[in-house]
Amino acid sequence: MIRNLFAAALVAALCAGLATAAIQHFRVTPLILHAETFEGEGGHSHGEAAVAVTTEHHHAEGTAAHSHDDAAATTSAASEEWAPQDGFERTAYTTLASVLAAAGFALLIGAISMFAGIPITFANGFLWGIAGFITFSLAPAFGLAPELPGMPAGDLMARQVWWAGTALATGAACLLLAKTQASWAFAVAIALVVIPHIIGAPLAPDEPSAVPAHLATEFAATTLGTALVFWLVLGTVFGKLNDVFAVRHAAIPAGATL
Repeated sequence: MIRNLFAAALVAALCAGLATAAIQHFRVTPLILHAETFEGEGGHSHGEAAVAVTTEHHHAEGTAAHSHDDAAATTSAASEEWAPQDGFERTAYTTLASVLAAAGFALLIGAISMFAGIPITFANGFLWGIAGFITFSLAPAFGLAPELPGMPAGDLMARQVWWAGTALATGAACLLLAKTQASWAFAVAIALVVIPHIIGAPLAPDEPSAVPAHLATEFAATTLGTALVFWLVLGTVFGKLNDVFAVRHAAIPAGATL
């Protein structure tokens, strides 16, 4: 059973990852590239000001300051982050990342299914996909909307903690409602969903952004739409493959080997 679940998870992850990568290539990536042009414009004047201040400091401090600046420049150049080139290389890495993320989520919901005693089938795969979308995409997006490059954002660690807490609470609410339909379960589920938003996500600094508001809105909507497709494909294909493997396993005589 575990082997079948693992195989179904990986095949479903491949389907969901490829479908998502295709949407990202044609819909999401162009928005990111467009936003990066505003990010470059915003950073250009800031960089020139920084160079001017640094130059004045060097003239005031003399040779020691020049040496310090050379070391800092070397360190800065060495610490530049690598990024894939636009085109095929960027698409390839995006596709690989999408498939790996899908594999991780597929194995996660497979483990939840096994330990909770709620099998993923073709009949309920759609519901598993909806639950995954609400848990990992929609609920966190109410507090932390998808962000484009160049947009102000709060502290990274604080955002990660809030996102993880929101996903955990929302997922627990969905699992509780799947296990029981008692009235108290609805009350607890509502509380689990609402509490993270009462606490509130970390606020972004009040800084101007060169990214147009309509571009940020389009990116958020497109990202959520892509996530919905991802989860529906993942849940449906996962459930279908589980059914196929279950029938195949039942057709094998007891004691027979594959």
